[in-house]
Amino acid sequence: MSPNVKRPSGHHHGDLRRVLEEAALELLATKGIGGVTMAEASRRAGVSVAAPYKHYADRDALLAALVLRAFTEQRERYRIAMAEVDDPGEQLAAFAAAYVRFAADRPALFTLTFAAGLDKARFPPLAEAGQALFAELSVPARALCGDDDRARRLVLAIAACAHGQAVFLTEGVFADLADPLSGAEHEAATAAAALVAAYAE
Repeated sequence: MSPNVKRPSGHHHGDLRRVLEEAALELLATKGIGGVTMAEASRRAGVSVAAPYKHYADRDALLAALVLRAFTEQRERYRIAMAEVDDPGEQLAAFAAAYVRFAADRPALFTLTFAAGLDKARFPPLAEAGQALFAELSVPARALCGDDDRARRLVLAIAACAHGQAVFLTEGVFADLADPLSGAEHEAATAAAALVAAYAE
């Protein structure tokens, strides 16, 4: 549906939250984070400018809902990717590749996760979701490292490398490759394997 065409009134009963979040994602993808406003999200959703405030106190609350969605989707993707292999090192490499793929598949959510500038103290579910995601990744890391501090450092190092590859991919650094996504996934997984060798006991 064209963003200029309003959906019929009454269409959103019980579904207003989802429709508003989808409208905000469209804005994020087309106009960047600065283009996401409550008024424009309302217009795209075909509702009154007052309607979003039934669910969200303000713009930050709407963005927080999207960041939470990103964390939830990431956690599920990483869980699926890591479940395909048994070796802890291979699980972390699979996570790194899945991180890159998430950035390619969901660029708006990927960008928002790091650019929203939200106060996590105001939105506790964000911190909780981030901690849950980190805890999931820490399981194979602890199996490799033997202690929590080294496991934490390993997860952060792998995530940092994967993030760099994901940003390079979204910024077109790998445009000269025949398959940029596969190339970025491979590099992220290779870096993860090297870090595992450096940190593991």
